[in-house]
Amino acid sequence: QVQLVESGGRLVQTGGSLRLSCAGPKGARSFFPRGWFRQTPGKEREFVAAISWSGGKTVYADSVKGRFTISRDNAQNTVYLQMNNLKPDDTAVYYCGAIRSYARSDYTGAKDYTDWGQGTQVTVSS
Repeated sequence: QVQLVESGGRLVQTGGSLRLSCAGPKGARSFFPRGWFRQTPGKEREFVAAISWSGGKTVYADSVKGRFTISRDNAQNTVYLQMNNLKPDDTAVYYCGAIRSYARSDYTGAKDYTDWGQGTQVTVSS
C-alpha cells in the first residue's frame, strides 16, 4: 500500500493561485507515477494531471493546460500541483493517486490507480 496525504486546499477567489501537495511514504514506494484527480458531488472522479516517476513525463487535462503545473520532488517524497488563474469550475475535492507500476504509459484513467489519498477541498469563489 502507498499511503498518500494531500494538503493545501482552501477557499480562494477567482484568478487566485494555490499549491496542493501530495506527501508519500519514504523509500521506493514513493517513486511510482502519480496523478491528481478532482471530484464534485454526483460526478465521477475527473483526471487533472499526472507525472511519471522521474518527472520527465507530464500529462494534463485540456481544461487545466496552461494554468496548472504538476511537479515532484522525490527527495521529499512529494508531488505538487500548482494551480494558477483559478476559476469557479475548478471547485472540487482534489485527490492524489499512485499507480503501483512503472510499465504504464497512460496515466489518465482513475481505474488504473492503486492508491488514493483522502482528498483536499478547493473552493473558488466568483
